[in-house]
Amino acid sequence: MTAQRACGVQDVAVSSAVKVELDGVAIAIVKDSAGDIHAIGDTCTHGEISLSEGFVEGDAIECWAHGSQFALRTGVPQNLPAYEPVPVFPVTIDGDDVLVDVKNPLTLS
Repeated sequence: MTAQRACGVQDVAVSSAVKVELDGVAIAIVKDSAGDIHAIGDTCTHGEISLSEGFVEGDAIECWAHGSQFALRTGVPQNLPAYEPVPVFPVTIDGDDVLVDVKNPLTLS
């Protein structure tokens, strides 16, 4: 695995997201309502909007501009207008660090 440090665990509050860039890829590091940390592509597939500026609800993040919600575990949109998924990346917690592997996005079906 080619994971690299994205941020600290404490840098992301519960039910919120932060934007990071790793190897030129914009990533939203999201802590869901259960406290689990996810890494997804930061750009909404509908309108080129930063998802890290959106709203975290349960285990999904909602684009603030048009309301599409994306499942944090799969990247699949839960409603229109988005219909294309965002990439999901493997996350490892190493002590206080959030490590993300942007070279090997997860393939979920």
